[in-house]
Amino acid sequence: MRILCVGDVVATAGCETLRRCLSSVKRQYQVDVCIVNGENAADGNGLTPTAYRALLDAGADVITGGNHIFRRRELYDHLEEEPFLLRPANYPSSAPGKGMCVVDRGRYQVAVINLIGLVYMEPLQCPFETLDACLKELGNPRFCVVDFHAEATAEKKALAFYADGRISALFGTHTHVQTADEQILENGTGFLTDVGMTGPTRSVLGIRPEQAVAKMKDKLPVRFSAAEGETAMNAVLFTLDDATGKTVAVERLVVQ
Repeated sequence: MRILCVGDVVATAGCETLRRCLSSVKRQYQVDVCIVNGENAADGNGLTPTAYRALLDAGADVITGGNHIFRRRELYDHLEEEPFLLRPANYPSSAPGKGMCVVDRGRYQVAVINLIGLVYMEPLQCPFETLDACLKELGNPRFCVVDFHAEATAEKKALAFYADGRISALFGTHTHVQTADEQILENGTGFLTDVGMTGPTRSVLGIRPEQAVAKMKDKLPVRFSAAEGETAMNAVLFTLDDATGKTVAVERLVVQ
């Protein structure tokens, strides 16, 4: 089985890039399930119903979120109603939506869990304990992939080691920079610290460079806007053993 995980889609440019690249990549690699992080897919952060539909139309099977997923209130009903639109599971139960789902393909089922980190982030429920609760509720599924939306590299890797052998793979999102540490941990869990982003390549995390420079140099408020120019889709492909659900291969992808 092959699971494709796509990095944070940024604004309209990211949505257009996903639409241009994703279908051919899915065919080329014979992808069974595609997970896309879409929490920044709307212009100006967050996810709108229109951007959500654009990600689905491009070929996403599951759309995960992060710290911006609640920015657009018009999405709240969709979070409650759409089975494959996720927000991090360690938000309070009063928050709209859910943090996990199961993609049923008949001969196999793939569980997807969305979590968010605590280091340099909001003081939410512990992602380690939340992962345990999710796996218990799911009945310890054979195929399970986790999108861990977190800032700190160490927190991402620690959770991967904690989950090693209990999930198929864990990929990090949020930092928008693809890391080069793809690996299979000793008990069979595939891992990549951060899958990167889908959007403008000449940018600072998708934002126009001059705006990011002004903010960091002058320390004054700046209205950010998405960068223009060439774009790319960052992704990671996990190949899972059909019998065990463990990862047997990991490949980073940059598609332009």
